[in-house]
Amino acid sequence: MFDKILIANRGEIACRIIKTARRMGIKTVAVYSDADRDAVHVAMADEAVHIGPAPAAQSYLLIDKIIDACKQTGAQAVHPGYGFLSERESFPRALEAAGIVFIGPNPGAIAAMGDKIESKKAASAAKVSTVPGFLGVIESPEHAVTIADEIGYPVMIKASAGGGGKGMRIAHSSGEVAEGFARAKSEAASSFGDDRVFVEKFITDPRHIEIQVIGDKHGNVIYLGERECSIQRRNQKVIEEAPSPLLDEATRRKMGEQAVALAKAVNYDSAGTVEFVAGQDKSFYFLEMNTRLQVEHPVTEMITGLDLVELMIRVAAGEALPLGQADVRLNGWAVESRVYAEDPTRNFLPSIGRLTTYRPPAEGQFGGATVRNDTGVEEGGEIAIHYDPMIAKLVTWAPTRAEAIESQGEALDAFAIEGIRHNIPFLAALMAHPRWRSGNLSTGFIAEEFPEGFVAPEPKGAIAQRMAAAAAAIDHKMNQRKRGISGQMRDPALLHFERDRVVVLAGESYPVTVDAVGGTLIVTGADGTTWPVSSDWRPGEPVWQGEIGGTRVAMQVRGLLNGVALQHAGAAAEARVYTQREAALAALMPVKEDVGSGKQVLCPMPGLVKAILVKEGQEVKNGEPLAIVEAMKMENVLRAERDATVAKIAAKEGDSLAVDAVILEFA
Repeated sequence: MFDKILIANRGEIACRIIKTARRMGIKTVAVYSDADRDAVHVAMADEAVHIGPAPAAQSYLLIDKIIDACKQTGAQAVHPGYGFLSERESFPRALEAAGIVFIGPNPGAIAAMGDKIESKKAASAAKVSTVPGFLGVIESPEHAVTIADEIGYPVMIKASAGGGGKGMRIAHSSGEVAEGFARAKSEAASSFGDDRVFVEKFITDPRHIEIQVIGDKHGNVIYLGERECSIQRRNQKVIEEAPSPLLDEATRRKMGEQAVALAKAVNYDSAGTVEFVAGQDKSFYFLEMNTRLQVEHPVTEMITGLDLVELMIRVAAGEALPLGQADVRLNGWAVESRVYAEDPTRNFLPSIGRLTTYRPPAEGQFGGATVRNDTGVEEGGEIAIHYDPMIAKLVTWAPTRAEAIESQGEALDAFAIEGIRHNIPFLAALMAHPRWRSGNLSTGFIAEEFPEGFVAPEPKGAIAQRMAAAAAAIDHKMNQRKRGISGQMRDPALLHFERDRVVVLAGESYPVTVDAVGGTLIVTGADGTTWPVSSDWRPGEPVWQGEIGGTRVAMQVRGLLNGVALQHAGAAAEARVYTQREAALAALMPVKEDVGSGKQVLCPMPGLVKAILVKEGQEVKNGEPLAIVEAMKMENVLRAERDATVAKIAAKEGDSLAVDAVILEFA
């Protein structure tokens, strides 16, 4: 076994690998760029080596810098994590030449499977069912259109070296093929240094299901069940679960056996994932193979009880797999939510800045459920523009799917982040969504269920009652503080106006009566319904946790002038608690409305202007592209929202803009 390994990565996956290595008694070496000098993974590792400036192309993607760091520290092996150099064939070859072990598959397997075009050829030769498409390299937009016309629409344009949703576009017409081809090539070149793309048929209403495989250097390969990854946005996974609610045991076995046969055909000898696109009728087609550890590997670990990072390290050191296929048992259900630095209310555009608050939910076992949070950030840390916007992966396990979803929803409600925009409200709303809870999934789920984008819903029904009860409890706690001020001459018991309150939540009034009985608060609604409320919450804490009506509840709390902003189960609302007279007067107060001119195109996120596609004086039509802004490795096309004339262009190609900076103005 190795004495010391180097992790050629950053963020949460570097921290994840360090945890396993530490448990195995293996020392770790971190590498870091200028932007990551104070990162969590650097502090966690036994040693750390600086490898260059912030851009990945000048640091994390430089093989020579990684090898030099190994030589400086005496690291015997390298774990690449995912992304960066993890699927680049030249990396393990260079490590081997330097006498360093690669904790991943052999270069031949990466060459055969890591390249999307070559992997489809290999799968076809192995008689694995594949999606109809053109397996050659496409040279021009015109060539792409010709191929797409032959295959039939819709089609998927994909980077050959791609991953993570980058260099990927769906096209429904020849015009979209030409534009998608250009964007996919550009993103592929900047993200992977390889601009080759190919085209394949896009299966309508598909599901994304993948099989985890693990092999050793002795010819053994097994599969560890499947993961359902159908909840995607811009082809990037948002929520994953294991097992899949679609599959039965027979289909699972067929997919697993195909995945193993494909892995054995290329002598696969590490952890890898064979991805399939599946129809609602349980038909499935090979999509691609990721020759690395997947972002979503924790859900497989939770239902199998196996540590995939440990298995990767052991097989890299030459050990045989400690179990066979018959030993694999799937137990319970696991759900993972990817917490991203992005604004779901602004079309999920990336957000950067400092984490002024970062309080994840407590990890461990709670009742029959388990909560796990894989992260690489801490409070006070900065989310930089140079890397993927992932903040954390929140994972819950429970005996059943419904219980795992309930646990995930509660954990999301207890996850407090401030200083940047994030997608926790969206994830919490998904957990409460009836279609998600029913398991009726497809990769079009988000586009179909949120066609106008995401707006946090106002609370209704039981959710509104819980939020009103919590608001009354928070107000009571604040009043308790005031009653504790010394020098007052007043009755310590609740006064009449303190008992009879009106909670105004999202504009709706909820008259309540508040009574303190021991350590429990009894909140009684106008209809006579009583809600016993108990909590250890203290003013200033960003999360209120306790029990309401016998149900365990968490909700996020942010102070407002004369009130609090609450977020629970995906719903968000401002809450203010008044006396009855105050409530009557507050209802008469005018509400100030925000008015926007609509005559400017603003930069939706901090980013780099890649292209300005119009000129001053040009007339543009609704939907016409105006500019391209790149942030966090993704190119975002800004389009006109109405017919207009461009009056002034305020930015130029190459400019780095802040959020809401003016790009151009209309007449």
